[in-house]
Parts: sequence; structure tokens; C-alpha cells
Amino acid sequence: MRYKITIEYNGRNFSGWQKQQHSTNSIQETIESAIFSFSGEKIMLYCGGRTDAGVHAFGQVAHFDMQREFELYRIRNAINYHLKSIPIVVLNAEVVDDAFHARFSAKKRHYEYRIVNRYAPAALEYGYVWPVFNPLDINIMQEAAKYLIGRHDFSSFRSKDCQAANPVRTIDSIDIIQDGNRIHIKISALSFLHNQVRIIVGTLVEFGKNKTDPREMLNILNECKRAAAGVTAPSCGLYLVKIDY
Repeated sequence: MRYKITIEYNGRNFSGWQKQQHSTNSIQETIESAIFSFSGEKIMLYCGGRTDAGVHAFGQVAHFDMQREFELYRIRNAINYHLKSIPIVVLNAEVVDDAFHARFSAKKRHYEYRIVNRYAPAALEYGYVWPVFNPLDINIMQEAAKYLIGRHDFSSFRSKDCQAANPVRTIDSIDIIQDGNRIHIKISALSFLHNQVRIIVGTLVEFGKNKTDPREMLNILNECKRAAAGVTAPSCGLYLVKIDY
């Protein structure tokens, strides 16, 4: 049986989604251990979007295969029981056919980045937002973001450690919403390069902070060099919201 699960987690104290050779603190390995604890089966968990250390998720999706068949509520409840006191929760479990793959069947991924823009630091939201102290011009950020929509070579917006063979990606939408001193940046695409969302956010923040001409974003794209873009925003403000299939 192939099962699909939807997962919510607080990534603050994890090394990221993917299992690491010298770490046992990945979200993937933690859930795999929980599944083994109730089923006795060693499974491999495949996710829809690999999140880095410190990144959170409202709607991560993963799938795994098991020899035994379980009722869906038992899978959800049993995993959650063995994850108690750990900030990872399975929201839903479904049976899917063998053609489904959490990563390769995805049609769109939706991320949201959260900023608190004020002179005072974040207290209650510490570790879950990026506190930016300089006033940001939201209009400039919105105009600059328009140049990133569509299909482009995003070499300027990927980590130097990115292993993707092709830097070309298509961004479907970027919405920047301000609510008082809260700024939410929502980005949707089929796929992203390593750190692409965080570098886009960091670059947009620099535009808003320095009142940069929004047309300069086109020059950054055309440079195709990481040094042309802005800083990489910290992981704590990034959330994987949902994945479309």
C-alpha cells in the first residue's frame, strides 16, 4: 500500500527535512522512526518539498509504502502518538496509487515568508519571523517583484551549493501583503532552486530598505551571478504552505 500524508511542523530545532549522514535530527528520519515504532516496518519517506534547517511547514506532503494495510485514522493517530512532545504532526493520511510520488507528481508549491517590520524586536514570534528594523517601502518591493514573475534564469537567486543542473525556473506569482508592521511574501511555482525563495525575499527587503529603483531587479536577473542579488533571508521566517497535485 502507498500512503500519502500531510504534515505540519515547527522546523526551528531540526536540521531540515532530509536525513543527514552525521545527524539524527532530521524531520524525515524522525517520522520514519515513528512509523517503525507502530508498524515494525522500515520505510523510506519521500517528500514534496525539501525544507532547510529552521524552515516550518503547514502543508508538507510525503508518501511511503508499507506491506501491511492500516486504517487511515490509525496511521495518522499512531504516528502522532509516537511523535508526542515533538513539534511534528500528521494532519491527514490517504491511500494513493503506485503512480503517485510526493515530489514528482506535484504541480505547484506555495511558500510564505513572514517579516515583522518595526524598531522593536519580535518577542512572541521570535524564531518564526524575520525582524527587519529599517522601514520598508512596500510599493517598491511589489514593483520589483513583478520582474521575477515568469520563466527566467535564476542563477543570481540560488545558493552556491545548489546542485540543480538547470537554473531556469518559472515563478507563477509573488504577492506581498502588508498588515500593519507585518509583511507576508507569498511565492508560488512548480519548483525552486536551493535557497531561491530566501534570496528573493532578502533581495526584495534590500530594495524596500534602500528605496532602490524596481527596474534594477531586471539587471540582477541578467547578471546571472549570486553576488548580484541580496542577502539570503533567515530560515526562521519561511513556511511551506501547501503543495498542489
